[in-house]
Amino acid sequence: MKIGVPTEIKKHEYRVGLAPHFAEAYVAAGHEVFIQAGAGLGSAFADADYVAVGCHIIETAEELWAMADMIIKVKEPLEPEYALMREGQILYTYFHLAADRALTDAVLTRKVVAIAYETIRDQKGALPCLKPMSEIAGRLSVQEGAKYLEKPFGGRGILLGGVSGVLPANVLILGGGGVVGQNAVAMAAGMHANVTAVDVNLDALSQIEHEYHGQVHTAYSTDSTVRELIAQADLVIGAALIPGAATPQLIKKEYLPLMKKGAVIVDVAIDQGGTCQTSHVTYHDAPVFEEQGVLHYCVGNMPGAVPITSTAALNNSTLRYGLQIANKGYKAALKADAGLKLGLNADGGRLTCEPVAKQYGLAYTPADTVLG
Repeated sequence: MKIGVPTEIKKHEYRVGLAPHFAEAYVAAGHEVFIQAGAGLGSAFADADYVAVGCHIIETAEELWAMADMIIKVKEPLEPEYALMREGQILYTYFHLAADRALTDAVLTRKVVAIAYETIRDQKGALPCLKPMSEIAGRLSVQEGAKYLEKPFGGRGILLGGVSGVLPANVLILGGGGVVGQNAVAMAAGMHANVTAVDVNLDALSQIEHEYHGQVHTAYSTDSTVRELIAQADLVIGAALIPGAATPQLIKKEYLPLMKKGAVIVDVAIDQGGTCQTSHVTYHDAPVFEEQGVLHYCVGNMPGAVPITSTAALNNSTLRYGLQIANKGYKAALKADAGLKLGLNADGGRLTCEPVAKQYGLAYTPADTVLG
């Protein structure tokens, strides 16, 4: 199979779909790997590093997309890439279709095979290709939130962990039981903040209580609970997730006047629509905006800020599934692995991800029907 790895064109995205030593695994399996010139530079990989493991360097995106049987990316295709997609071509990347109707329409119109990292499941039912980026985003959310609480960045001017004789900041984590939330809890607690984790999963909340010996507070998620706790929070982390579907908007617009002036919301779930009604996507060069006195940090590709870490972490989880697709062909690979089959979001103009179909009122076709 001809594998193509284009340069990511999302603003301030520095990750790459394949690092050289992972690309080498495809070459060793008998596949041809084509890398767009400069694709790895943001993650500290030179073109020569790819050539050294048997890859070919292609100058333009147009050439690369035209020759590749399977495209391996990090982020979803953007509008300039829609016309490059062709019928039957396998796209293996993050899609987040539930937050992007235009991309959904393009995927269906171009009749590509869309295999989404974020809906693949392992034997335990977990999301193995989403987990590493969720871990990074969860940890970054507290790091970035702590920075933007500083007065020069527009925040309240409060130190997350406080000091002797001075109370720490109040950190509220919505969706504290998920991977993003668990990592945010660990970072915020490690920085000695006063942490409250909110979730609808009572088992996850019980685990947090047990792990932190009651030092992290927990609460069951209801509208009234969120409204009450948000008024006390200095930093709110939006970490709620429904796999493949739009994120529930737990922070209503009318809650913002209840919050402290200069408080910060880090909406990690923005790539699935956002946890806050007033959120919209931002980028690393202008990550925050103010709404009713509350700073919103809504970067849609947070792990892109640490590409050396995140490219390696992503490749660790996506390689084995990518090799199955390349070695067996996508239909055989998906039939052989029920968890990988859940990654199929669209094929041949048919939508195979039920939550996305419900989101837009589109026809849903089960993957088994498509695969035959």
